[in-house]
Amino acid sequence: MVRIEGNRVNPVTNDFICSKVRRFGERVYGKDRVLYPQRRVGRKGEGRFERIGWDEALDLVAARLQEFRGEAILPFSYGGSNGLLTQGGEDERLFRSLGASRLARTVCAMQTGLAAEAVYGKMPSVDFPDFEAARFVLIWGGNPKHSNVHLMPYLKKVREAGGHVALVDPRQAMGAGFVDFHLAVRPGTDLAIALAMIAHLEREGAVDRAFLAAQADGAEALFEAARAWTLERAASVSGVTARGIAAVADAYAAADPALVRCGWGVERNRNGEAAVAAILALPAVAGKFGKRGGGYALSSSEAYAVDGERLAGVAEPQTRVVNMSQLGRVLFEARPAVRVLFVYNANPAATLPDQNRVLEGLRREDLFSVVFDPVMTDTAHFADVVLPATTFLEHTELCTSYGTYSVMLGEPVIAPVGESRPNAEVFRLLGERLGVTGFKTGDAAITAALATIRGRLQGEGDRLERLRKDGRLYFDFPGERPVQFETVFPGTPDARVHLWPSELGSEPYRFVPETPDAAHPLALISPSTERSVCSTLGEYGFKEAWVELHPSDVAARGLREGQQVRVHNALGEVLVSLRVNPGLRSGVALIPKGTWRRHARNGACGTALVPDFVSPISGGACYNDARVEVGAA
Repeated sequence: MVRIEGNRVNPVTNDFICSKVRRFGERVYGKDRVLYPQRRVGRKGEGRFERIGWDEALDLVAARLQEFRGEAILPFSYGGSNGLLTQGGEDERLFRSLGASRLARTVCAMQTGLAAEAVYGKMPSVDFPDFEAARFVLIWGGNPKHSNVHLMPYLKKVREAGGHVALVDPRQAMGAGFVDFHLAVRPGTDLAIALAMIAHLEREGAVDRAFLAAQADGAEALFEAARAWTLERAASVSGVTARGIAAVADAYAAADPALVRCGWGVERNRNGEAAVAAILALPAVAGKFGKRGGGYALSSSEAYAVDGERLAGVAEPQTRVVNMSQLGRVLFEARPAVRVLFVYNANPAATLPDQNRVLEGLRREDLFSVVFDPVMTDTAHFADVVLPATTFLEHTELCTSYGTYSVMLGEPVIAPVGESRPNAEVFRLLGERLGVTGFKTGDAAITAALATIRGRLQGEGDRLERLRKDGRLYFDFPGERPVQFETVFPGTPDARVHLWPSELGSEPYRFVPETPDAAHPLALISPSTERSVCSTLGEYGFKEAWVELHPSDVAARGLREGQQVRVHNALGEVLVSLRVNPGLRSGVALIPKGTWRRHARNGACGTALVPDFVSPISGGACYNDARVEVGAA
C-alpha cells in the first residue's frame, strides 16, 4: 500500500476521508503491527513474548476453551467499525456453541439506543444529504468535525443558504465559523436544558398540538415535567444563560425545516437516557417532521435490521450476561470466575472505566487471556497468547453504517501482512478443533451475511452480484432517502411517538443531581478527536496525552500552559501536560479519548479516573460522571 484516498462510489463520502484513516499505512506497516502468533514468556504486562506457529497457537487456545467450556469463558469485543463478516457471525457461532458468558456492549449507545427505541421505536434517522435542506440544525453532544467529518459539507451548505447551526456541548470544538449558537453545558445537565426548551416552546405557543394529538401519546405528562424547569432554573444547573437557552429554542421553533442531531456525548452520565429522550422529543413538540431536512438524526443502524440470530447461525444461550463497562470488578467478583478472556476488536486495558482495576484483573495468573488484533495494544501486553489479525485492507468485509444508508463490500487490496489472518478464518479454525460446525467461507459467507439484512434494499435478484457491479446497495426508501412521518414512521408497537416512555421508569424525566465533591470539583470529559477512533489508531495518532482546562481554572490553580500536571481522584492519577483552552467551559477538564498507556508519564489513561458506575436503566457507562482535581505534578 502506497497511499489511501476516498472514492466516489458513495456520494456521502464523495472522494474524501478523514485524516486519521488517511494515515492508515502507519498501522498496516508500523512498528506495533503483530506479524505472527506469540506466546507470553515474561510477567503479564511486560509485553515479552516468543514466536510460535499458527497450529501451535490455535491448539493452545482451543485446549483452554475446551477445559473451561461454559460461562468461565468471556469473549470480549466491541468493534463499532467492523462489518458483518468480522463480528457477530462466526465468532458468535463459536462462543454460543461453547456456552460462553454473553457480553453486554455498554460503553457506547446503550442509553441513547434505549431512549430512541422507547420514544420512536428506532425510526430511521434523517440521512446526511438531507441536512442541507434544514434551515436550523441543533447538534447536541456531538462533534462532526472530528467524528462525523462527512457531515461537515452539509452543515456548511446550511449556513451558506442562510440557515443556522447550534451546538450544545461543553466545548466549542467545531469552531466559531461553523456555529451560530453555542451552549457550553456542564456535563450531566443536558436534561435540564432540553426540558426548559420544551417548557419555553409551550409558553411561547410554539407547540404543534395537531401533530401531537394525531401522532403522539404522553405529551401532557411531558409538559407537566418540563414546566418545573424554568429557563432560570435550567441555567443555574447547567451553567449556561437563560437568554442563551431561549435564543436556541426560539431559533429552532422559527426555522422550517429544523433538525436535531443528537450525539453520543449526551448519554455518558447518570441522566443519559432521560436527556436523550427529552432532546428527541423536541421535533415532535415543535412539529418539525414531515419534510426533507426536518426531524432528528441519531443512528441509521436500525434501518438495516440485521438478524443477529441468523448471522450467528446458533441460538443465543441463556448464559449469564456480563457488563463490559465493569470488567475490572467482573474479573475479581464473578462466580463462576472468568478463566478464559478472549479479546478481539477491542482494547479494554485502555478504554474501560476503572482502568487500574481492569489492569489488576488482567494480571491474574489464573486467567488465560487471548488478544486477537492487528497491533500490539495495551491489552495485548497482558495476554498469554497474541494472534495477528488482518486489517480492512487485507480481508473481505461487508460494511453497513450507522451514519448513512448503503451496504458496501470491501475486498482486499493487499495480501495479509506477515502471518495475519481474518477474524472469520480464525474462529472457524478454532471451531473445527472444538467440534463446532456450520461455518461458511468465500462468497457463501458474504451471501449468508447479506441475507441477514432485513431492511428493504433496492433491486431484485442476486444481492452479491449487484453489490459487485454497482459498488453499493441502496435502501428502498421512496425518494431514495427517509423522510420521517412521510416515508418512514415510528417502530413502536402502535406506530406512535411515546413522549412518556415507560421503558425509562415511572418518572422518565427525573433529573438526578450530582453529589458535590469539594476535593474533586472538575467534571472530566473524554471526547473524540481527529487523532483516533476510540483507541484504534491511537498508536500513531498520539505522541503524548494532555489535559485541557479553561483559562480561569488554570489561573485559579496557579498553573501554566505546557506544565506537567497531575489529574487525580480517589481512583488514581494521570500525569500529563496542560493545555489551556478558552473554548472549553470552566469547571471541566478534558483528556482526549483514545490515548494509550504510553502516552502519559505514569502509564495511565483518562479511564483510570472514571468510576465503573453504570446507568441503572440500561447499564450504559457513565464516563462523564468522573470528577477530578488538577495540580502540579
